[in-house]
Amino acid sequence: MMYAVVRRADGTQKGASMNYCEIKTCDIANGEGVRTSLFVSGCTNHCEECFQPQTWDFGYGKPFTREVEDQIIRSLQPYYINGLTLLGGEPFEPANQRALLPFLHRVRAACPGKNIWCFTGFTLDGELWQDGSYPRCEATDEMLSLIDVLVDGRYVKALKDISLRFRGSSNQRIIDVAQSLAKHEVILWEGKNP
Repeated sequence: MMYAVVRRADGTQKGASMNYCEIKTCDIANGEGVRTSLFVSGCTNHCEECFQPQTWDFGYGKPFTREVEDQIIRSLQPYYINGLTLLGGEPFEPANQRALLPFLHRVRAACPGKNIWCFTGFTLDGELWQDGSYPRCEATDEMLSLIDVLVDGRYVKALKDISLRFRGSSNQRIIDVAQSLAKHEVILWEGKNP
């Protein structure tokens, strides 16, 4: 099922608000190449030994404003920045999706050629595509369509593996979102150096 998000003329949505805890520019740990990473606030997954448990609180950090969006878009402009990474907290919390969706449209318009990565504790095929699941809302399909690479799955302490690229535990997957949406099955991302 596809959902539509109603936006105001300025691209914002009524009631769409979110906090963020940090913005890292020139980040090389959270996706391929040099990136700007946005750490959002709010997460209901509460993974054991989460590396940022302070971000579970939706009120933690600072408000995600139009000025913050502008700052991130400016940080994406240099030629050596490969793209944007969303992590947290949990970008696919329904309230966060509603705030991020218009921002991702702005990024796509202002920064053609940059890619978007997203880290989520929810699984693509188990939750984000599943009607009636907690994270799935009117913004989910559209938000997924704006993401290039999705790292999905909760961090599982018993499956911790520090040798994995861009993941903390072996249950997590790096997914090529465009191919997965086209085939409606999970297609793993192969990247430059898998």
